[in-house]
Amino acid sequence: MNNDDVVIEPDELSEGGSEEELDALESRVDAKVTKLKKELDQVKAEKQEYLDGWQRAKADYVNALKRFESEKVGAIELGKVVSVQAFLPAIDSLERAEAAGEVPETFKGIAKQLHDAARALGLEKIGKIGETFDPNMHEALGQDPAPSADKDDTVTVVLETGWKSKESVVRPAKVRVAHFEG
Repeated sequence: MNNDDVVIEPDELSEGGSEEELDALESRVDAKVTKLKKELDQVKAEKQEYLDGWQRAKADYVNALKRFESEKVGAIELGKVVSVQAFLPAIDSLERAEAAGEVPETFKGIAKQLHDAARALGLEKIGKIGETFDPNMHEALGQDPAPSADKDDTVTVVLETGWKSKESVVRPAKVRVAHFEG
């Protein structure tokens, strides 16, 4: 038994106990109850502190997992963009040769493979005549007069095709833009 334990003997509660003994016993019990209440309050405070700490740690962990996943996706996208930028000049040259009808039959299979590779990487061409100018997708290299206000800020000429992947612009389209002066 602990020194702080209050033991009430059955004979202490008998009718033979004096008023002073009962007051002393009551005082010891009250002191013990007060001490136990203080200990209980401390334990509750510690429990709450540990629970709060655990919840913060769990939230930090979940946020770190989300951040790592986001960074992984970003790194994959960056790797794709860097890779694509390396072979875009070849695609541009091929498209110019195809437009001029200068691709020999022997190279058409290679041209198809290159186009298929671009599609497999999720690449899309950007920059079409008549679409609204978007500074995130287009690089304006000049202006042309617009015949009407509804043609203002539209692409009039595509000087170089742009490319985008699902997440980002790999290379903006180089364009000329209509400007209405009404």
